[in-house]
Amino acid sequence: MNTSALRLPPSLHVLERGWLSSNNVLLFGRDEVAMIDSGYVAHAEQTQTLVRHVLHQRGRERLDVLLNTHLHSDHCGGNAALHAAYGCRIAIPAAEDDKVRRWDEDALSYRATGQRCPRFAHDQLVRSGDVVRLGDLDWTALAAPGHDPHALLLYCAQEGVLISADALWRNGFGIIFPELDGESGFEEARATLELIRSLDVRTVIPGHGAPFSEVGDALEKAFSRLDYLQADPLRNAHNGIKVLVKFLLLERGRIALADLPAMMREIPLLRITNARFLQMEDAALADWCVVQLQKAGAAASDGVFLLDR
Repeated sequence: MNTSALRLPPSLHVLERGWLSSNNVLLFGRDEVAMIDSGYVAHAEQTQTLVRHVLHQRGRERLDVLLNTHLHSDHCGGNAALHAAYGCRIAIPAAEDDKVRRWDEDALSYRATGQRCPRFAHDQLVRSGDVVRLGDLDWTALAAPGHDPHALLLYCAQEGVLISADALWRNGFGIIFPELDGESGFEEARATLELIRSLDVRTVIPGHGAPFSEVGDALEKAFSRLDYLQADPLRNAHNGIKVLVKFLLLERGRIALADLPAMMREIPLLRITNARFLQMEDAALADWCVVQLQKAGAAASDGVFLLDR
C-alpha cells in the first residue's frame, strides 16, 4: 500500500492483509531486512509471493529477521514457510519461549481455537523494554496484555510510529481472550490503552486494517468498546464465539450446518466459553451463531451450508 500520506519512514513497507492473516510490516535496513508478523498458514504461499515482490522492488534478496508481536495463529502461521524460504532468524515474546520449544499447542492456543499453525523454532527472545534495531530505526518493545497476555507493542519514538498488533485497531481491538477462559483481561487491556495514550504516537500500524493517524479518535473508540464489554462480560463471550466461528469460516469458505453443533462441543474454547457464559445446548448455540453472523452480514446460509461472505 502507499504509506507516504501517513508519513511513515521510507524504510517501512506495510502489507495490509485481510482478517484471516495479520498485516505484515517489512523494515529495510542498510544491512538487514526485517519483518513483523507472518499471517495465517492458509495464506503462507500468498505471503511469500508478496514478500518476494517487495524484496525485488527494493533490490533485496533476503529476509533476515522475522519478529512476532504475539503468537496467535494469524500472526505467526507463516513463520515456518518464511524460515524455510529465507533461513531468517525468528524472534518471539520471551514469555512464550518454553511453549514454543515444547510446541505445546494447548498452551499456544491453536488447539483451543481449532486453528492451525505449523511448528517453527525461534532464535531470539524479546522482552518488554528491549530496544530492537529494525529498518535502521530503534523500536522499543512494550508489554501489551489484554487481547493476549504476552503480546508486545513496537514503538519508534523517533518517528512516532506504533506497531500495535491487536491491542489497538482503528475501530476497536482484538477479542479479550483471557476473559473467555476465566482469566483477567479487561483491566490489562485498559492499561495497554492507557500506555498507548501516554506515548507520542502519530501513526499506528495495526494488526488488521489500514495504518492510521487518527490516534486520539481510535483510542476513544477503544475505551468506549472496552467499557461496553466490561460492563457485561457476556458481551465479550458473544463476540468471541462469533469471531472464532467467522475465522474458521474465512479459512474454509463454508461449513455444513449439520457440523456446527459438534464444532461448538469439540473446539475447546467454544465449549469453555459456552459453559462459563451461555450454557446453551450445542445445537441451540450453533443456531444462535448462524443467526448472529447472518445479521452482521458476515455469513449467509443456503439451508445446507453456512457460507462466508
